[in-house]
Amino acid sequence: MQLPKTCVAVYKTHHSADDAVKRLSKAGFDMKKISVVGNDYHTEEHVVGYYNTGDRMKAWGKMGAFWGGIWGILFGAAFFVIPGVGPMVIAGPLVSAIIGGLEGAAVVGGLSALGAGLASFGIPKDSIVRYEQSLSAGSFLVLLHGTEEEVAKGSKLLMEVTDNEAVDIHERDE
Repeated sequence: MQLPKTCVAVYKTHHSADDAVKRLSKAGFDMKKISVVGNDYHTEEHVVGYYNTGDRMKAWGKMGAFWGGIWGILFGAAFFVIPGVGPMVIAGPLVSAIIGGLEGAAVVGGLSALGAGLASFGIPKDSIVRYEQSLSAGSFLVLLHGTEEEVAKGSKLLMEVTDNEAVDIHERDE
């Protein structure tokens, strides 16, 4: 049996992350296999609020249009305040992994709820620490979950045609 893999791409701006998601969508990737994580708050930004209507979350504020667009094509969205990382907005299947970890009290090994969710996708602890540091600095993560073939194709696309800081591939050890 082939183990699922995850590609994680790090982006400095929400524009770059948005471009990555749009390119994956245009290339025919299943949007149910893509997650986006970002820190929606900066000192110069004032978010008025978040709410969830059905399976879609709405936002107002400086980056409301970005998150509204992401939530329009990805499935599942949540807002978490993660100690040590700060307020995070997350869209895609990573939301379920984090909630599952919180409900099952599976936050282990000193990992945050976000870290436990990332670990459930096969991302090692040293990479989780690096990704959390990037998020704390205001970067965005785009994750693609899938088979070896899907992740290889997606990571190649993200490396070649998006303005990324890093693109890594991780495999679950099951």
